[in-house]
Amino acid sequence: MVVRAPWERLEGKIQPRHLGRLAVVYVRQSTPQQVLDHAESTRLQYGLTQRAVDLGWAPSRVLVIDEDLGHSASGLVDRPGFQRLVSEVGLDHVGLVLGVEMSRLARSGREWHQLLELCALAGALLADPDGVYDPAGHNDRLLLGLKGTISEAELHLIKQRMWNGRIGKARRGELAVPLPVGYLRLADGQVVKDPDEQVQTVVRLVFDLFDELGLINGVLRFLVDHGIQMGIRTREGPEKGLLVWRRPSRIVIQNMLRHPAYAGIYVYGRSRTDPRRRVPGRPSTGRVRKPREDWLVYLPAVLPAYIGIEQYERNLARIEANRTRSLSMGALRDGPALLAGLIYCGRCGTRMTVHYQRGQGGKLWPKYECSRVKADYGGELCQQLAGACLDRYVTVLLLAAMAPAALEVSLAAAEQAQHRRQEVDRIWRQRLERADYAIDRARRQYQLAEPENRLVVRELERNWESTLTERQQLGEEYDRFAAARPRFLTAAEREQIRALAGDLPAVWRAPTTTDTDRKQLMRHLIENVRVSVVDDSERVTVQITWAGGHRTDGATVRPVGRLDQLSYFPQLAARARELAAAGQAAPVIATILNAEGFRPPKRREHFGAQGVRELLRELGCISRQEQTLRRNARPLGPDDWWPSDLAREIGMPRVTLFGWIKKGWVTAHQQDDRRRSWVIHADRTEVERLRRLHELPRGHGARQPWLYHQRMTIIQNKEETQGDDDEPQV
Repeated sequence: MVVRAPWERLEGKIQPRHLGRLAVVYVRQSTPQQVLDHAESTRLQYGLTQRAVDLGWAPSRVLVIDEDLGHSASGLVDRPGFQRLVSEVGLDHVGLVLGVEMSRLARSGREWHQLLELCALAGALLADPDGVYDPAGHNDRLLLGLKGTISEAELHLIKQRMWNGRIGKARRGELAVPLPVGYLRLADGQVVKDPDEQVQTVVRLVFDLFDELGLINGVLRFLVDHGIQMGIRTREGPEKGLLVWRRPSRIVIQNMLRHPAYAGIYVYGRSRTDPRRRVPGRPSTGRVRKPREDWLVYLPAVLPAYIGIEQYERNLARIEANRTRSLSMGALRDGPALLAGLIYCGRCGTRMTVHYQRGQGGKLWPKYECSRVKADYGGELCQQLAGACLDRYVTVLLLAAMAPAALEVSLAAAEQAQHRRQEVDRIWRQRLERADYAIDRARRQYQLAEPENRLVVRELERNWESTLTERQQLGEEYDRFAAARPRFLTAAEREQIRALAGDLPAVWRAPTTTDTDRKQLMRHLIENVRVSVVDDSERVTVQITWAGGHRTDGATVRPVGRLDQLSYFPQLAARARELAAAGQAAPVIATILNAEGFRPPKRREHFGAQGVRELLRELGCISRQEQTLRRNARPLGPDDWWPSDLAREIGMPRVTLFGWIKKGWVTAHQQDDRRRSWVIHADRTEVERLRRLHELPRGHGARQPWLYHQRMTIIQNKEETQGDDDEPQV
C-alpha cells in the first residue's frame, strides 16, 4: 500500500491553469538573530522549492521571495517581500503560495484576510505541510481563517510571556536598559560609572553649569566656547563599547538633565510607541514620553549617582519653567525688561506680557501689558504701563536687600569662578594625557613590528606621525586657551571683587553686566511682582513677593500720555489758572510749579515754558505771550481757527493737529507775521469730520486694514468737499 503525504492528497485542486502560473515560496524569519541562530528553519523554508516541483511546477516557474528575512509579521513593520507577494497575486501571476506554516505569511488578521481575499479572486492556492487549500472554497476558507486566528493568538501569547519576563526582571532592577552618557555595563550586568575620568568630569561639569546658569543653551555655549567634548560609548556595531569623543549638542545635554539614572534611580517604561507617529524607514520614531505617574518601574538608590534626587527634581522644574507658556516664567531672553516672567496683573491675576517700542537712537523701551482678555476674547486691555519706571523701582529695593550679603556673595562668586576654571583646565589636561598615551601606544606598536615587514611598518609609522601631529595641535589649542582664560584668579582680581561688593549699584550698571545677568539675579531673589494702576492715573501700587514668602508693598509712578490722567490734575489746574490770572509769564509759572512739586506727564521730570503753555491751552487759558501774538496778528476770517482753539474744540492734543497739517489732512496757511503763525480754515462740517477722524482708535494700516480704510475714507471726504478752495495745502 502506498501512503501519500498530506500535500499529495490534492483531490483535483491543482489545475493546469495553476501550473501555468508561478509557484511562490515565501521565506521569513522574525529577527536577524533568528536568521543566524535558527538556520535549520531557514533551510526548511528554502526546501519548499522542491515540493513545488513535486507538485508539478517547473523549476523555472518557482519564485522564492526572501526579502523579509529579519522582519516581524505582526503588522507593525513594513515587509517589502510580503508586499511583493500581494502584488504578484493581484496581477494574476501566482498559482500557488507555499509556506512552512501560516504564521510565516502573516500574524496580523488584516494582512492575512487581505491575502486570502486576493487569492480567492485570482484563483491562487495556498499550501503548507498539512495540505493544499483553495481560498475560494468554503471549507478551505474556514480552515485558513482558523489557522490565521490561531497564528494571531499565538503571537499574543508569545508577546505576553516575553512581557511578563521583561517586567519581572525590570522590577528587580536587573533588566538591561540603554545607559546614558557617563555609565558603563560590565560583563556580569553590573552598572558602574564610566571608568574614564574625563567622561565623569564632563558629566559633573554639565550638571554644575546648569545649576549655575539655569539654561540648556547656556551650558551648550560654555562647552563649545571652552572646546569641551562629550565621551560617548558606541552601543552597536563592530566597535560596540568603544569610547568616542563628539562635540556637545543640545539634545544630548537635555537628555542628560532629564534622565533619572544620574540621580541613582532605575526606571523602566518612561515612553511608549505610538504607531501613528512612526516614520517609515526610521525605527526610533513614534516614541512618546509618559508622565511620571505612569512609569512602570521606579527604583531609587539602585544605580551609582552623579547628583542627588533633590537636584534632579530641581533641574526638571527649571526646564519646565523655561518653557514659554502662560503658566511658567519662560527662559531668559534678550531685551531690557528685567521683570519679564515675574510680573503679574494686580487686577485679574494673570501674567503680564512684554512689548518693546523703539525710541530715538534705536533704544528699546519696554512696556508691560495685561492683554489676556484682549488676546483671547477680543476685549480691552486690562492695564499697561511703561517698564522702565517699574524696573528702576524694583531694582532699588533689590539692591537694598542684597547690601548686607554683598561681600559674602562676591567672595562665593570668586570661589565659584576659580573652581570653574580649575574644572575646565582639568579636562584639557586629561585630553593632553590621552593624546600622550596615544603617542606612546603608537610608538610601542612601531617598535614591536619587524623592520623587514615594510607593509606593516609603513602603516604604523604613519599612525605614529598622525598622533604626534594631533598632540602638537592639541597642545597649541591649550596654550591659546590658557592665554585667553587665566587659570586662577589673581590677587588684583580678588581685591577688585571685594571693592565692587561695597558698591552694588556700580556693578549693576556696569557695561559688563548684561541684561541676562540682571534678570537671572531677579529670578533668584524674587518670586513675583504684582502691579495695579490706580484708575487711569500715574500712580501704581506694587507688591513684591521675595524668595521665601516675604512681601514688600510700595508704590511708584508711571509716565502717562495726558495731563488729565494725573491724580493731582485738579490741584495743578487750579494753581496754573491762579498764576495765569495773576499775569505771570509761562517761564515763571513753570518755575513755581516745579518748586511746589508738580510734575508733567510722560518721561519729563519738570515743567518747561512750552509745557506750561500747553497746560494753559488745555485749561482754556491764554498765556501772556500768546495774547500779545494774537493782538498783533491779523483778524481771523469766518470759520478760521487758531490751532490751539481748534484742538480744544475737538478735544485733541495740539501737537497731533500740527501733524495733520503737515500731512495735508486739514486746510491751513501761515500768516506773514514774525512767528509765521498757523491759521486753520474749518467750518462746522469740517470740524465734525476732524472730530470723527480723531475718535478712530490708533493702529497701523497694515495690521488693521479696516481702520486704514475708514481713516482714508474720512480724509477723502475732506478732499471732495474742499472744492475749488484756494487755500494752500501744507
